[in-house]
Parts: sequence; structure tokens; C-alpha cells
Amino acid sequence: MSMINYASREINCKLVYYGPGLGGKTTNLEHIYGKVSPNTRGKMISLATETERTLFFDFLPVDLGTIRGFKTRFHLYTVPGQVYYNASRKLILKGVDGLVFVADSQIERMEANVESMQNLYDNMAEYGYDLTKIPFVIQYNKRDLPNAAPIKDLQAALNPGWPIDDAAQRKVTPDPAHPGEHLVEQAGGQWVGHASYVEAVAIRGDGVFDTLKSVSKLVLKTLS
Repeated sequence: MSMINYASREINCKLVYYGPGLGGKTTNLEHIYGKVSPNTRGKMISLATETERTLFFDFLPVDLGTIRGFKTRFHLYTVPGQVYYNASRKLILKGVDGLVFVADSQIERMEANVESMQNLYDNMAEYGYDLTKIPFVIQYNKRDLPNAAPIKDLQAALNPGWPIDDAAQRKVTPDPAHPGEHLVEQAGGQWVGHASYVEAVAIRGDGVFDTLKSVSKLVLKTLS
């Protein structure tokens, strides 16, 4: 979880981009790295596998203000998408403060998305983390492709909702980013919560910073 550096007056938070192989995780981080000021970012570290790269870099957003006099530095990671790199996936998740699941919108990648989401839940559970209780955002990438699945189908498969057990949270909560949709709602006689989501075309940069801002705000909310 978040680490406090008293010498630099910084709170260090770990954001992990998860999802199936070639879904756009690396593209997200490369776009962010290319757009943030060189004065506020660290060096990008790339660990190459046979099919893709695991990336890491840190940066200090200048527009987020301070929390009790501390600035917040975000450390962004991607995980390998391929199943046989699960040990690396699990290691990178350790100490995570916020998660972004980058889903590939292509219809033929639905099974890979579902498999990767289940893998995320399984790996988080092994650490004793409850994915429904930490900052979590889903990005539906590649929305520009002609074979992109409808959002409602992606939501049904990847973001169907989880039971809300806390009575204090059982209230209809509109999704500010999607009029007519709700982050918390009553369905089939049961209260359920959903992760917020962002539509994206990461290769063009569309939705990349919207996703980052969404998960960053959730992380900052847990710190304040």
C-alpha cells in the first residue's frame, strides 16, 4: 500500500494496469510518459518478455495539490498479459493502491478479457485484497475498431457488479461519467456495485488521461 517519504514530503502510490495481452496496457503508459513533464517523471524501465513488455515509471502530478502537506507521487506499472507470466503478474500486484483493467473491446477477445479479469480477482484474493474495496477502474480500449463489442456486452461480462453488504452504501449512486447509469444500484432485489469505466482508443490517446484521472481520484479519496 502507499508509502510515505518524510524526507521528500511525498506519499508514494502504486497504480497497476492489468488486462489481456496486447490489449493496450503498454500503449497507455507510453502515452502518459510522453505527455507528462520530463521534470516530474522518473526514468521508464522496460522488462522485455518474448511477446510483450512490462513497463514502470513514476511521476509527480503538479495539479493534484497536497494531502496534509504531502504531495502524491504515482508509480505506474503494467503486467504481462500472457497467462504463463502469472508469477510476474502476482509480484507486481503486491502493495497495489489502485488498479486499471484494460480490456480489449474486440468481440473475439472477450474470452481473453474474462480470463484475465478472473485471474486478477484470484491473484488479489491470494494477497487478501478485496478488489471491490480498492480503487478500481475499467478501460474499454480499441473502441474505434469495427469489431468492437457493444459496451453493454462488455459490462455484462466484465463489470456485472458485486453485492453491497454495508447498509450505509445501499443507495442509488449515479455514474457521473455516464448519464442514466449507476455505480451502485438495486438489481433483482439485491444491491450491487460496479467499477467505473472509460471508453478509450489508447493508440490515439483518447481516454488515456481520463482513465488515469479516474483511478487517481479514487486513490486520493482513500488517503484523505
